Amino acid sequence: MSSIELTPSQKSILQELVNLYRESERAVKGEDIAQEVDRNPGTIRNQMQSLKALQLVEGVPGPKGGYKPTAAAYDALEIQDMEQAADVPFAHNDETIEGANVQEIDLTSVHHPELCRAEIRLQGSISDFHEGDTIRVGPTPLSKLVIEGTLEGKDDTNNTLIITIEYMRAPEEGHEPAK
Repeated sequence: MSSIELTPSQKSILQELVNLYRESERAVKGEDIAQEVDRNPGTIRNQMQSLKALQLVEGVPGPKGGYKPTAAAYDALEIQDMEQAADVPFAHNDETIEGANVQEIDLTSVHHPELCRAEIRLQGSISDFHEGDTIRVGPTPLSKLVIEGTLEGKDDTNNTLIITIEYMRAPEEGHEPAK
């Protein structure tokens, strides 16, 4: 996925849209964004057209209308949509942990054949995790990626578990296994 280069102005408008949308969970009016970023509503409307063209924003028509961030907007801002994050199943020693909000999965050493690691950033405490524990994450909402491995270490300041990957799979769209 190519990263989208945003101007500082587009970035602050998009960030504000995401913040306001998270608070209200409804379409956000251009005027509200204008007020927050100290710009006039006309400027916001023009910027929204370019953000729509980049598919980062969708317009919602009608009296309750306004703008909504798309999933791509969260990627562009490199933040996770926490509603979606709650959907990533997470198991610790074969026990599924309810509401273990997986915020980020980072495959750190994919290019190294013998040493494949993943860093899994969670929301919440990781004090109950210990070296040698088995961890399973997935399937993730979009790519349906499943990762299983052994806990190798943890970074408490960033709430990150570092696991050695023993098994990883993502089903390919439309590719049935050969008979």
